[in-house]
Amino acid sequence: MKQLYFLGLLFLVASGLPTDGRATGEGDLARAVQNPVSDLISLPLQNNINFDVGPEEKTQNILNIQPVWPVALNDDWKLITRTILPVISQPEFVPGDGRTNGIGDTTFTAFLSPRQPGGRLIWGAGPVLLLPTASDDVLGQDKWGLGPSAVFLTMKGPWVIGSLFSNVWSVGGSGDQDVNLFTWQYFINYNLPNGAYITSAPIITANWESDSGDKWTVPFGGGVGKIFRVGSQAMNAQASAYYNVEKPKYGADWQLRLQLQFLFPK
Repeated sequence: MKQLYFLGLLFLVASGLPTDGRATGEGDLARAVQNPVSDLISLPLQNNINFDVGPEEKTQNILNIQPVWPVALNDDWKLITRTILPVISQPEFVPGDGRTNGIGDTTFTAFLSPRQPGGRLIWGAGPVLLLPTASDDVLGQDKWGLGPSAVFLTMKGPWVIGSLFSNVWSVGGSGDQDVNLFTWQYFINYNLPNGAYITSAPIITANWESDSGDKWTVPFGGGVGKIFRVGSQAMNAQASAYYNVEKPKYGADWQLRLQLQFLFPK
């Protein structure tokens, strides 16, 4: 019930505050936050509440702190850095272990992208790094990881449609389990007036090290979002829900995603 209350509160805040259309307009900001390789500096705080996790079907909470920092390399190219630091509350998987709270492994991605993409296709590509920052063995793999990542998208009218891919392999570390993780996030956004939008951005994963029946997590769902301002501070609020049509044995049945993003347009 607390999660449903917070969801309603977030939507009321996002939809009820007035917009003033100054500086960078809310519609332009909405399209910028939906582009993973835009020039927009931002700090998303994404909270994922995963329901029915583990053998006792308890709730897992993951707060992803995700700073995005673009850097202009020259007149033709830019580098967009995206870091994900998860703060995790993990239910027990073995009776008697209790709940574990702490920091998980960090993911760092650097996309090289044209500053002025030709045509309608916008793209970026670069390395993704896995850093063993977990505060407890339960919350991470204790492995260094490396792999490629790429994003492709197009914008036409109110639509922003694209996909982000990555695969990380472990390259060192003392953990017992190797890492070989594929991630695909497709995103479909339809922008409404005054910075409001409808979104679907599920994160599909495949753990190639798992048994055949436990490799894939495939969610399906969507939600709503809105750009608004508190004083001069531009912000993006989003709420969405996803049902896992395919999942590992002890994976979550569904997820509630709540995000508040601080925007710093140039």
